[in-house]
Amino acid sequence: MKTEAPPPWKFLDEFRGSAFSGEWPTLPELFSLTAMRLPGRACFTVYEPDRISLSYAEALAVVKRVAGAVRSLGIGRGDKVAVTGKNSPEWAVAYLAALFAGAVVVPIDYQLSAAEIGNLVRAGGASLLFSDEEKASELRASCPGLKGYFSLASGRENYIYSLEAGAAPAPAERPGEGDLAAILFTSGTMGKPKGVMLTHRNLVSDCFLSQANLRVHPTDVFYALLPIHHSYTMLAVFIEAISVGAEVVFGKRMVIKQVLKDLKEAKITMFLGVPLLFNKVLSGILKAVREKGVLVYALIRALMALSGFIKKVSGVNPGKSMFHSLLDKASLASIRICISGGGPLAPSVFRLYNQLGIDFVQGYGLTETSPIITLNPTDAYIETSVGRIVPGVEMKILDPDENGVGEIAVKGPMVMAGYYQMPEETAEVFTEDGWFRTGDLGYLDDRDYVYLTGRAKNLIVTEGGKNVFPEEIENRFQLYDEVEQVLVRGYLEDVKMKSEGIEALLYPSAERFPLKAAETVGTSATAGTSATAGIDWSAAEARLRHIVDEVNQKLLPYQKIAKVTVLRQRMEETTTKKVKRHSLGA
Repeated sequence: MKTEAPPPWKFLDEFRGSAFSGEWPTLPELFSLTAMRLPGRACFTVYEPDRISLSYAEALAVVKRVAGAVRSLGIGRGDKVAVTGKNSPEWAVAYLAALFAGAVVVPIDYQLSAAEIGNLVRAGGASLLFSDEEKASELRASCPGLKGYFSLASGRENYIYSLEAGAAPAPAERPGEGDLAAILFTSGTMGKPKGVMLTHRNLVSDCFLSQANLRVHPTDVFYALLPIHHSYTMLAVFIEAISVGAEVVFGKRMVIKQVLKDLKEAKITMFLGVPLLFNKVLSGILKAVREKGVLVYALIRALMALSGFIKKVSGVNPGKSMFHSLLDKASLASIRICISGGGPLAPSVFRLYNQLGIDFVQGYGLTETSPIITLNPTDAYIETSVGRIVPGVEMKILDPDENGVGEIAVKGPMVMAGYYQMPEETAEVFTEDGWFRTGDLGYLDDRDYVYLTGRAKNLIVTEGGKNVFPEEIENRFQLYDEVEQVLVRGYLEDVKMKSEGIEALLYPSAERFPLKAAETVGTSATAGTSATAGIDWSAAEARLRHIVDEVNQKLLPYQKIAKVTVLRQRMEETTTKKVKRHSLGA
């Protein structure tokens, strides 16, 4: 009889009562515990271009020293410390130092303007700011009244690694697991921003409970490429890594050439990204195979299908050996697991990576849920699902239709404490009996796997009364590398009946439709600004309309796209490369 393995968090029992006292350790307690258990392991690493790395023991010493400098300013339990900058070991040290000082960290998107960052610093009530240097003078001007400003850039005044405590500060009042750890703002608008309040219990419980569906190890090397202020990278890379003593390698730019270089040089094993990134990497692999000729391409695709079948049926993964040379050329040979999050992934992409021998999974969650609430197990994945509910999560479908589709609602230790200083907005997203309403539509199967169909507010209702989820149609475009961006939305087709038709807005890939050298001279103003110059719009429009025809052939009659708009300007995106639907009034 097979003995069931203990849960990944079982080891905490040995230290409960000594290293920490609650059900879950706080983040400072967790990092200290890992540094005690694995002091010599690499912790935070960057290649620029030479490898610079801090071990867990070294990182803990720096964090404690910086925390002392924070305490010297009179900042302690419950005070707010803002951190904004590019992904770096310094960013991670600042985040942890704020928590070690007993404060609440306010991570802010560095891609926002200085004015927007300043607005969030003020909205979060921050007393101290850690920032990269490019926006330093503007941020100092827009954030008067701060107790201090520390730099994340080496060679600058008040550089984080150069900080000392000065006069001996009073000991930090240690936060409890129910105390706030972070406030994450979900937008950078100049209006009243919405800050998600996450406790130490929220983040640490989600970190460990997620590991029931996907194991991580001290020998893993995580790649922090997506912005680390975002809940997805913060939890699934940064906090997951430090919970087991794994290494975090910080990526600087989401440029494919640089990404592939980092993956190979750092021997990354845990590669977390968004659908756009994985689509581009896969497109490059398939393009290289096609260049070998029709017969070779057909043979490799047949072998991939066989590999995927064997893996799915037996659990044995032959693809890693079968396609080693292909994966090595794509800098993916060291990858143990790829995880896609931050948006819907086409099942076809999910399937092709697994056929190549990479354990590729996707999960689902929101900032308000810390964020992970479902994750596909690598040994029991379902390509059309965003994963199985992680332990500790209760889920139900509100007002399901005849197909079981309704709004997803959850309870669990990872659900936020609420929106910062917004009691009315907090009350709106919770039912009277305490269920958090995600705003996402989907359904559950009898094995607790979750299937998403779209956002409730994006639902399109056709003339025949059919519900169409735009995200399902957008997924159909993911393997067409001619399409750089796609957004599907409804438009009012019949004012009297209030029925909607379906429109696709497409922006082409400049790489796939370049203007010939002679045509770039004297490009007319109608070709757009510099953001759109260099694209052969005639060829792009013809091909994109043909792609829509191909997609329509695979859709149900009521899902078919009736209106096509080829955009001359890129649509605005979030930092995780999702199109901002409301920027176009969608």
